[in-house]
Amino acid sequence: MSALYGTYARSDLAFERGEGVRLFAQDGTPYLDFHAGVAVNALGHGDPHMVAALKAAAEKVWHTANTFTIPEQERLGQRLVENTFADACFFTNSGTEAVECAVKTARHYFWAKGEKDRYEIIAFTGSFHGRTMGMIAASGNDHYLEGFGPPLEGFKHLAPGDLKAVEAAITPKTCAILIEPVQGEGGVTAMTAEYMRGLRALCDKHGMLLILDEVQCGYGRTGKFFAYEWSGIEPDIMAVAKGIGAGFPLGACLAKGEVAKSMIPGTHGSTYGGNPLASAMGNAVLDRMLAPGFFEHVEKMGQRLNWHLQQLAQRFPSQVLELRGKGLLAGIRIASPVRDVAARLRDEHHMLAMTANENVLRLLPPLVVTEAEIEEAVGKLAAVFEAIEAEAPSKATA
Repeated sequence: MSALYGTYARSDLAFERGEGVRLFAQDGTPYLDFHAGVAVNALGHGDPHMVAALKAAAEKVWHTANTFTIPEQERLGQRLVENTFADACFFTNSGTEAVECAVKTARHYFWAKGEKDRYEIIAFTGSFHGRTMGMIAASGNDHYLEGFGPPLEGFKHLAPGDLKAVEAAITPKTCAILIEPVQGEGGVTAMTAEYMRGLRALCDKHGMLLILDEVQCGYGRTGKFFAYEWSGIEPDIMAVAKGIGAGFPLGACLAKGEVAKSMIPGTHGSTYGGNPLASAMGNAVLDRMLAPGFFEHVEKMGQRLNWHLQQLAQRFPSQVLELRGKGLLAGIRIASPVRDVAARLRDEHHMLAMTANENVLRLLPPLVVTEAEIEEAVGKLAAVFEAIEAEAPSKATA
């Protein structure tokens, strides 16, 4: 019997090493990884630059408190500022902490301006912002609230896509809108550029802040550094994580300078956030991602993945009901139970994929994936759908 909490429905499968887009089980069996540790392993497994950076950093200082200057953190923050809308960064250990920081920053901004009753945030059904008490209240899924008492107040939830409904929900207490440009857990739903521009316009009209949760869809996942770039807007605050460390625990809250300026000493903190070891890994990730051609490769592979999935949908119309997502955050709403399909991919075809709400299969390959590997993955999906269709007559007869 395991000594661990039973909070995960764990497979018995365990891996001992990885290389590129493949993981190798303890018995040596290779698995095609279109799971990427829930979009974390953006550079795949065993990336030589990341390994070298970790070894070099480990021989220096692993950790100091944030009461001291951390040069690697300063450098990482400056590079993010130079390549995004932001003027300031706060580093965290995880995505949920990054979104917590974003919410606190928005509320404190208005508090510092004397608008102390302006704390409500409009969020959306199907969203997922993390597992802390604050972020399960912000997420638009009642399942995550079950058994944890009353949710923290201050969040309104609307179905995404209706700008008129958003405007109707705005009150003098509303301080911000919080949204994922592409929902991951909620069913791989991509917001349209028009909708994102509309939310930006509503924030400008009503003097509110736009907060983006790009924990899963950011850091190159959609083919640009961040998903907001596709709509031509800028947020006021943004939470990032997952790909920022490519496997090393790291997150960040990015904000415009005017918004972040009230976050003075004592307003927020993190023991481990942005420590020397984590910051060194964050800089190593940027070395790879900001290199010429990296995002162009991701965008091209996203287009090729979409094309191959379109072919799959035409071949199996009774199984593939809808294609969703953006770039290398792809979703397939299927007819068969999605957990069964994911299990068959893993057990019969040695491919790892994720599930999402609304019976969606989620494909999250490392951003270094090649078209040959995409074709291999789609071939494995086709084999599963072929088997399901072949079994259907016999089940009907039985």
